[in-house]
Amino acid sequence: MLTREQKLEIMGTHARHDADTGSAQVQVAMLTTRINELTEHLRTHKKDHHSRRGLLKMVGRRRRLLNYLQRTDLEGYRALVAQLGLRR
Repeated sequence: MLTREQKLEIMGTHARHDADTGSAQVQVAMLTTRINELTEHLRTHKKDHHSRRGLLKMVGRRRRLLNYLQRTDLEGYRALVAQLGLRR
């Protein structure tokens, strides 16, 4: 679970303007943070299949957002993937 401070830090890093909370870049960054935390949880709790399903849904949502970014803003997409360290 992301705390308010973590969310504000992510928004500050990836926001396009001051009040930006919902752009695709911010959403991908938030999802990436949640995915990384949940991946660590699942390394410890191998039989937690309900959380694994949630992880797969988050990965799919991030994939769709990244596809949208790639179609609409290719340079922004490349910068975001490099900044987050994604393997795409």
